[in-house]
Amino acid sequence: MENRDKKILVVDDEESIRDVLHRILKGEGYDVRTASTGEEALARLAEGPADLVLSDIRMPGMDGMALLSRLSEKGDDLSVIMVTSVHDVATAIKAMRLGAADYIVKPFNLDEIKIAVERAIDVLRLKRENAAYQVELEDKILLRTAELREALARLDVTYGSTLEALVTALDAREHETQSHSQRVRAYTLRLAETFPMSEPLRIALGHGALLHDIGKIGVSDAILLKPAKLTPEEWVEMRKHPQIGFDILSGIEFLQPAAEIVLTHQERFDGTGYPRGLAGDKIPLGARIFAVVDTLDAMTSDRPYRKALSFERAFEEIRAYSGRQFDPEMVEAFFSIPSGEWASIRELFPALSGPRVLQAH
Repeated sequence: MENRDKKILVVDDEESIRDVLHRILKGEGYDVRTASTGEEALARLAEGPADLVLSDIRMPGMDGMALLSRLSEKGDDLSVIMVTSVHDVATAIKAMRLGAADYIVKPFNLDEIKIAVERAIDVLRLKRENAAYQVELEDKILLRTAELREALARLDVTYGSTLEALVTALDAREHETQSHSQRVRAYTLRLAETFPMSEPLRIALGHGALLHDIGKIGVSDAILLKPAKLTPEEWVEMRKHPQIGFDILSGIEFLQPAAEIVLTHQERFDGTGYPRGLAGDKIPLGARIFAVVDTLDAMTSDRPYRKALSFERAFEEIRAYSGRQFDPEMVEAFFSIPSGEWASIRELFPALSGPRVLQAH
């Protein structure tokens, strides 16, 4: 089989998980070895290299994150996929920063494992080919770089499921549903269609809308989940979340273009927003687009202190705050879209659980 020369090391302290992954990947033609701890995994790699490591996180002794860090420090020519029961946004982001090719949460779908392995190995192949071109054929560097960028652009799309998993974990912490993030992204991309925009910028805008509140992982539960009105001191802490989100995403290469939208999504057209008090066109276009539709979703969703408003009432409020909270050009573009389209988008992503907490924005 074409995969027979691809070597995979499965690392998990649960024998049943090791056996399942070994059987499935062996059936795909890969050369598969196993280890039950991080220390044993390093010993296996010392005996012979691997193209890919699938590692659990929670293991006795050296855990999966420590193993990933060691492999990153060594600079081994391999890819790493974390396969774990750890449902934690911060851990997933740390793994990606350390170079993990993917982050799969247990219980996993076997087809998902097969696709992730194939993708990771394909990325590794691209990296190896690119390195060979740089060493052997200097005159082909520009061409190869363009090919690699195209491959990475394709990978950017495949990361969608990973981003949605991160947002789902964050929303669960905040008593929110994934539907809010999905709706706001869909609303944002629909409004963006009324403006000339490159495909990379459109992708960045979608990521920024989906991850706009990722910085709230840095806000304590005592503040984020407080059912009462926040004190001035607590609002100071809450208003740090755009900067926290920016700091997180700017450390992940493929999310850097989205980071600026996350940083500025609470700015207001009249300059009274935060964290930088930007006004007018000093606010990035993507953030000005997002502001209108985020408010639409907030007003048409249930809250602890009120029921959802009708779309007609929400439209009135958006029009009333044109020039203050919203860029008039964005408002005009918003109303150029038939009102029924907004309701149709909402129907695609219905709320599946309780409402957001009072301090959602």
